[in-house]
Amino acid sequence: MSREVLSRLFEPFFTTKERGKGTGLGLATVYGIVKQSGGHVAVYSEVNIGTTLKIYLPLTREKAKQELKLHREGLAPNGTETILYLEDEESLRSLTAEYLRSKGYRVLEAGDSDQAQQIAENEGHIQLLLTDVVLPGTSGVRFAEKLRASQRDLRVLYVSGYTADALVLHGGRDAGFAFISKPYTLNALGRRIREVLETVPIGAQRVGSH
Repeated sequence: MSREVLSRLFEPFFTTKERGKGTGLGLATVYGIVKQSGGHVAVYSEVNIGTTLKIYLPLTREKAKQELKLHREGLAPNGTETILYLEDEESLRSLTAEYLRSKGYRVLEAGDSDQAQQIAENEGHIQLLLTDVVLPGTSGVRFAEKLRASQRDLRVLYVSGYTADALVLHGGRDAGFAFISKPYTLNALGRRIREVLETVPIGAQRVGSH
C-alpha cells in the first residue's frame, strides 16, 4: 500500500475498492475489536510486494469468566419463529444460522438485499429480520423500511461490527431500532432475539446491546 492508503487503513468507511464493492468497515471493525480487547495491530506494507498484519492480544482468563457468566445468566430461550437473516459474510451467516436453527427457529438466509427481497416475497409472513447495518450497495435500514411497508408487525434487529453510529449514518436516527454489536456471543444474540420478539413494539426500541 502507498503511505496515503496506509495512513487511512483503519478509518471507518474508507475503501480503495470501486463504488458498491466495499464498505470500508472491515479493517475498522478488526481494529476496534482488537483495541477494545486491549490488543494492538501492527502493519507492514510495501508497494508491489505485499502487506502483513499482526494482531497482538493480551493473555487472559476471559473464556473462563464468560463461561461463568453464561452459567449464571442461563442459556438463551428457544423459539419457533421465522427469521430472515441478511448477512453478506458467508462464514458468519452459516455459523449463526446453524445456531439459531438449533434453538428451534426457522431461518431463511440471504447474502444480499435482492436475495432477501425474493425470499420475503416467496415466504410471506416473517416474524424477525436480522440484518447487518452496512451491506453492498445498500443498507440494512433501507431494506428493513422497504420490508416493513408490507409487513407492519415485522421485528428488526440490526447488527454491526462498528458502532450504533453506523446505523444512524444509514438512516436509523428516527426509526426506532434494536441493535447488537459485533463481536457477540451466540448466546447473547439468542437472548437479544427473544427480547426483541417478545417485548419490543414496532418503532419503540432504543439503541442497546447485550
